Amino acid sequence: MSDDQVKGLLERLRGRTVEVSTSTFGRLRRTAGIALKTGVRALRSDSDAEDLFAKLDPAAIESMVTSLGELKGLAMKMGQILSYVDDSLPAESRALLGSLQRWSFTTPFEAVAAAIREDLAEARAEELLATLEREPVASASVGQVHRARIDGRDVAVKIRHPGIDEAMKADFRAALPGALIGRMIVPGADIGEMIAEAKEGFLSECDYGREAESGRRFAEIFADDPRIIIPEVLFEYSGPRVLTTAWCDGQVLEDYLAGDPPQAERDAIGRALYSFYVGSLYRFGLFNADPHPGNLLFTGDGRVVVLDHGCVRSFDAATIAGLRGLSLAVQADDREAIVAGLVGLGVKPPKSDAAFEATRGMLRGFYEPLLRAGPSRIEARTRFVMSEAFAAKKRLMRMKIPGKLLFLFRIRFGLYAVLATLGAEVDWRALEAELLAG
Repeated sequence: MSDDQVKGLLERLRGRTVEVSTSTFGRLRRTAGIALKTGVRALRSDSDAEDLFAKLDPAAIESMVTSLGELKGLAMKMGQILSYVDDSLPAESRALLGSLQRWSFTTPFEAVAAAIREDLAEARAEELLATLEREPVASASVGQVHRARIDGRDVAVKIRHPGIDEAMKADFRAALPGALIGRMIVPGADIGEMIAEAKEGFLSECDYGREAESGRRFAEIFADDPRIIIPEVLFEYSGPRVLTTAWCDGQVLEDYLAGDPPQAERDAIGRALYSFYVGSLYRFGLFNADPHPGNLLFTGDGRVVVLDHGCVRSFDAATIAGLRGLSLAVQADDREAIVAGLVGLGVKPPKSDAAFEATRGMLRGFYEPLLRAGPSRIEARTRFVMSEAFAAKKRLMRMKIPGKLLFLFRIRFGLYAVLATLGAEVDWRALEAELLAG
């Protein structure tokens, strides 16, 4: 598959406007029968996902991507997750699915303007609309971004797709999409808890007021960080459906890598990203649970912009202590400590030697980069391979993983996927120890 084919798909996605369907029945029918048929078959099958996707021609995959982009919401998020955490898929499939990290069909400008006028004070709304570019610069599963100028400075204005909150609620009422996206991230988790956790987490992405506060908090934490940039939130130009931040220039990951950046710079950025996503959890009980490549911009001077803070979760001190303990126990390969760590996190512990060995293997895969001393690269196979997870689904089901851990799986495996692509060579074990000590 050529770059021109992917670019052509991106152009088709950005060249069409749609209204988001909010009908429970309609979304379920399309999700089950059209948009996700290929992906669900790959996930549910005992066959290798690569074989399943290899049998499809690019036109069939492109059709699926188009349907996902039109549905938005959970359907589109499933496509995004498949594109960057499942290394078993053929490169052609991942490249097409990766289009969803940047674009879906867009919301008409008239609806964008209406949302701004309804959410902001009249003077602020008209000031913003006076310079707002009609064509968006990005369109994602929940909202789209336009460029504007305020007081001589460029700003990014993110507007929620009209009806997207109702569309997601419809997806969760149908249950199937919520269960599928949870199983993609945590096969074997408690279904009821998992759906509830996924619902709370993904619906929070529709609340731009909450995202603004999360962005402010991360900006405070990383204000003096030499590598991480968090765009400033302009609260007076923001509301429940409108989020305005400082504009930040940068390249997407693939364009950044095309410039062949020096290894030392890749390593420094890899450390910074790991510290942002994992360190924020250990040190502040706060983490951004959506580390996919579309949320990152690389500035070219060794820094990286983290753009999206919609799916941000927090944990209490007891859970954080449990996560610290489990990380250390797996690294030490201490059976008693591993069992204690699982129990502390609410996971049903393995009872037999065979069950423990199976659980041990899964956890060592989860913490795999930390098991090696000295600098190393995270290999592509460290990414969360869907077909392998589903081969172990019966074992995982017996563990009854609590739903609250849903986004922890997402953050680890999503981060590993980014770091593997980045090619950063870091002593991950020493970095984890540094963050745990902090």
